[in-house]
Amino acid sequence: MKRYTVVALLLSAGVLFAQEGSDPSRIGIDTAQQNLKEISIDKFEHDSYWHGVISPDDGFITARLFEGSPAPESEENPNGKATIPDEEGLNILDDHVLGVRVDFLHRGHTSFSLYPRRPIPIEGITKTISVWVAGRNYNHTLKILIQDFFGRQFELEVGKLNFQGWKKLTVAIPPQPAIGKSGIVQRDYHYNNQLGIKVVGFKVDCDPSETSGTYYLYLDDLRAVTDLFAENNRDPDDMADAW
Repeated sequence: MKRYTVVALLLSAGVLFAQEGSDPSRIGIDTAQQNLKEISIDKFEHDSYWHGVISPDDGFITARLFEGSPAPESEENPNGKATIPDEEGLNILDDHVLGVRVDFLHRGHTSFSLYPRRPIPIEGITKTISVWVAGRNYNHTLKILIQDFFGRQFELEVGKLNFQGWKKLTVAIPPQPAIGKSGIVQRDYHYNNQLGIKVVGFKVDCDPSETSGTYYLYLDDLRAVTDLFAENNRDPDDMADAW
């Protein structure tokens, strides 16, 4: 009789635990504490801020600004370039794109990179990074170079450039491991006032069959979707470890 009583109690506890675990009010409690927002990283409006690098054995590279932009979002063009709600009415300059010209010396495996004058920090915990690209329908691969909390550099593939006209390419930032020491780390639990990643530049891995003649690439409107919950809920009385 006692054995059945114990089994019944265990079954009752299991049912209660299952009911509590499936409580809709508790599902997503971690993701509920987020403040996701799309922000601008760089609109490519500052002349000479970006420069190109390629091996002198493989070719020559030039980077400069040109007037232009992807078509804006509208009812006729729902896939166009949308404005950021927080920037509406602020008259922020957005008239130029970054143009890149590469003159190859020979066919072969090569790559070229684009770097800003200094790494560009992204506030909050970055979820995705997007950029508008005109890749001229080449089979090259665009990558973004980022730096994590510990200053380690990573390459993330944004996408192939085998399309005509402008296209918005987006890459997701891999979630931080629970331990927070390997992979792309965006925050350390010791320092709540220091978090996020930095954009170090772009890299284009070229298809060796298409590394001849002149190649043109255009970039515009580098953005991120980021979680600003920690940024907006910092302790104002905390000390800054900057001495």
